[in-house]
Amino acid sequence: MRVRDTRHEVNSDVVLGEDWVTPETSDADVRRKRERRGYLTLNRSPLARKIITFNLIGLLILVGGVFYLNPFRDSLTEQRVNGLHSEAGLIADVFEVQIPRNAPVSLAGGDGIDPQSTLDNLTLSHGVEVFVYDTSGKKVAHRSGPALDLETPDGSTVITDFLNSIWEGTSRLLTPGAPDVPGADGERLAEALLEGVEAGNAPMATGVDANGETLFAVASPILQGERIVGIVAAASAAGEVDYLVRKEREQVLQMFVIAILVSIGLSLVLASTIANPLSDLAAAAEIGRDRNARKMAPGRVRIPDLTGRPDEIGRLSGALRGMVAALYDRIDANEQFAADVAHEIKNPLASLRSAVGTMRVAKREDQREKLLDVIDHDVRRLDRLVSDISNASRLDSELVKEDEEQFDLLHMLHNLTDYLGEDAKSKGVEFITDLPKQPIMVYGLEARLAQVFVNLITNAVSFCEEGDAVRVWVRKRENRVLVVFEDTGPGIPEQALTKIFNRFYSERPPGQFGDHSGLGLAISKQIVEAHGGVIWAENIRPTDADITSEPLGARFVVGLPV
Repeated sequence: MRVRDTRHEVNSDVVLGEDWVTPETSDADVRRKRERRGYLTLNRSPLARKIITFNLIGLLILVGGVFYLNPFRDSLTEQRVNGLHSEAGLIADVFEVQIPRNAPVSLAGGDGIDPQSTLDNLTLSHGVEVFVYDTSGKKVAHRSGPALDLETPDGSTVITDFLNSIWEGTSRLLTPGAPDVPGADGERLAEALLEGVEAGNAPMATGVDANGETLFAVASPILQGERIVGIVAAASAAGEVDYLVRKEREQVLQMFVIAILVSIGLSLVLASTIANPLSDLAAAAEIGRDRNARKMAPGRVRIPDLTGRPDEIGRLSGALRGMVAALYDRIDANEQFAADVAHEIKNPLASLRSAVGTMRVAKREDQREKLLDVIDHDVRRLDRLVSDISNASRLDSELVKEDEEQFDLLHMLHNLTDYLGEDAKSKGVEFITDLPKQPIMVYGLEARLAQVFVNLITNAVSFCEEGDAVRVWVRKRENRVLVVFEDTGPGIPEQALTKIFNRFYSERPPGQFGDHSGLGLAISKQIVEAHGGVIWAENIRPTDADITSEPLGARFVVGLPV
């Protein structure tokens, strides 16, 4: 009898993935460990860092793409240039109204037209600078509209200013295109457009002043009929578009900063729901190989139960828990098997020891012959026992390694019953078969299932005497097939019905003692269950109403999926 070791009962329920409390660990240490959980997620979890990094990379690419495409500048530039064209054209129309239709006109010479007075009487837009030239390119009038307030955009912050400066520096490197007139002012840009207007175009020029601010200029002709008598040029204020672009960019950058904070927060939440459980599962899986950890948690390894999660981590937790449970079941089974083997081997060894000891003092030859028979019987019993134990111990691994195939169950049973039926008839036992005519295809290991059926048939024959009968019949029921083995022997004792499939259990007549190891039915059950089937035993009674009536024989049923 095995005595259960209870020295480590107190720690046997430690759940891996949580903080372990050992005699050397204080409550304060445990509390500090749990408080550092959020820090450990980012600092020690590569998965958490990858989640945050990839989320930020996607966000950076999105914002960088918006800035690279520069929709703000392109749209604002187009709007501002169109506005300047419209304003220059309106001013030119004012001058054209004052010009006589047929008389020669020179804006520089007067001719009844005062360009500067006309320009002064007009209301100009904020930030616009207007120049009027005659056909020789001489400036005859100049006026500037109300100044623009180009202060720092509202909502600007240190962070957005820093990001904006980084982007502007990068964009200069990535955008090699230069302005039409570098180091220019409004007048210089306007003069650069004169030749284009005389050529019949309505040109536009861009420039950058000494402070690096961008400005635009457009020109429109003053016509007398079809003849150009002057040119009106309008220039924007330096940095006007830059200011508007910067203002739009400030808003985008502020949203970018908010998006980064939200992305990091959501990434940490996502990491805590992924990285932490995976870390706990990894710690639980690694504990079995860590001898030092086993000293801390001497009880059984327990995987955190995350099966309530409807995702892959929940499935992984369930799979690991099932694997660990199966592993411990196998360990327990091996321990029980080893104990049973030791117990079964000790019986014939004790008998051998007794027989050998008795031979030393036996005087008569007939006593020596009887003791030699006992020794021979026990040696054969040990040999059979060791062979069966070896087969049983290798069965699990062999069932996994062998490839399952589809085969005709009835064809196999016909071959077995033909051979074993002749053997039963030679012992005076009637052998009856009732097998369907249509093939029944099953999927599995044909040789292993044949081993089960041979064992059940020979087992039934061994309990029969001359004049008894053994019957094998098969019935198919929807998605399963039942293979039944019946005999008219003494039946199975009621107390043995729940034990006959246990290892080394044998309920035999006195004359058959020692002839069987008690592993046959246990091996059969193992093979049938490996195929997803079931096996059970029962007594055949004259009526089910009276369970106390003497059995008419025994029945073994094997159910297999089809």
